Amino acid sequence: MRLTTHTDYGLRVLISLAVIERLTTIEELANRHGISRNHLMKVVQALVGFGVVKGIRGRRGGIALALPPEDIRIGRVVRMMEADMDLVACLGSQPAGCVFIGSCRLTRAFRGAIEAFFAELDRLTLADLVVDPSSIQNRLELAS
Repeated sequence: MRLTTHTDYGLRVLISLAVIERLTTIEELANRHGISRNHLMKVVQALVGFGVVKGIRGRRGGIALALPPEDIRIGRVVRMMEADMDLVACLGSQPAGCVFIGSCRLTRAFRGAIEAFFAELDRLTLADLVVDPSSIQNRLELAS
């Protein structure tokens, strides 16, 4: 299983915003992470749409978390960012593509694995991921 780059970048944005103690810009985050500004803009637009990031327009604008880090569940974010968690055809919307439908236990095994994956992520909040903000700030070269 592999999460999309979109989700990876979304989680990076949230972690960054949790330790940056001011409004920041997409441009700044793109530079700090070495990510395309245009790609990051799409990620941030999705996060704003999900209500976990707020954007403030204008010359002194920028982006920030819309919720406290302890209120942002990582499982929820991944579910929102990932359009397709169907690992195999039998989990998808067109399971008829698999000749083994109803004959093997793979579907149930994969479903259980995905449920366990999200159960683990649902336990975590953004605050849990940034328990050492200074280390993350150093990685982002924010420390003075």
